[in-house]
Order: sequence, then C-alpha cells, then structure tokens
Amino acid sequence: MIRQVADERHNAVESHAEAAALFHGLADPTRLMILAHLRTGEHKVKELTEHLGLAQSTVSAHLSCLRDCGLVTSRAQGRASMFSLANPRLLMDLLCDANHYIGISDDHELDTHDFTEVHGSDTSCEGAKR
Repeated sequence: MIRQVADERHNAVESHAEAAALFHGLADPTRLMILAHLRTGEHKVKELTEHLGLAQSTVSAHLSCLRDCGLVTSRAQGRASMFSLANPRLLMDLLCDANHYIGISDDHELDTHDFTEVHGSDTSCEGAKR
C-alpha cells in the first residue's frame, strides 16, 4: 500500500515536470527579455549581448536554461550557434495569456523592451493571435 502511494506520487510529479521546466524558463526577467528579443528572429549570442547589454556568460547561461526548458533551439553556423524560439506562436499566446492573467494591458507587455525599432517586426499580442 505504501509502495503504491509512493509510485502514484512519483507518477504525478513526473507528469508535471515538463510544465515545471517551462515555468522555470519563464521565471526570470532576463530570460523573458531574451525571449522577447528572439521573437524578432534568429540571433547569435554576440548579437544578444550587444542588444541587451549583458555579459556573454550571462546570456549563454540563460540560453542554456531556455534550451533545456524547450523554449529555444539552436543550430551551428560555423563556430557560432544561432538561437531561435522553439515555437514562436505558442510562446506569444502564452505570454499574451499571462499578460491578461496578471492584468497588464496590451500596451505594457511582459517583455520590457520594444525591439521593433531594431528589427521592424510586430511583437504585440495582436500580431500573435490567429
């Protein structure tokens, strides 16, 4: 009986592990800024450090976490790695839903930087809706 309860608890924890990893990836303001920037397209670590004003080691550590959480993907390009969002549409939907959940208007989205001046792409919640 005790073994069965322990197994059920273990299975319950395992079934929530992916969601926990996702929320861990979103639980840091710097990672949210990186995700917001990657919404504009694929970038190298060097480009992210320049645009965000962060140390290379900081950006690399956060990108590693985001990749482990399944939020970003990377591909080799020469000696560098190119990073992009794993699923931009779902991420935008999730962030827009989070904005509504915490009561922030569309004018003040979770990402604190507007990168449209740099890349000219639509980063609003309206641009993500189907």
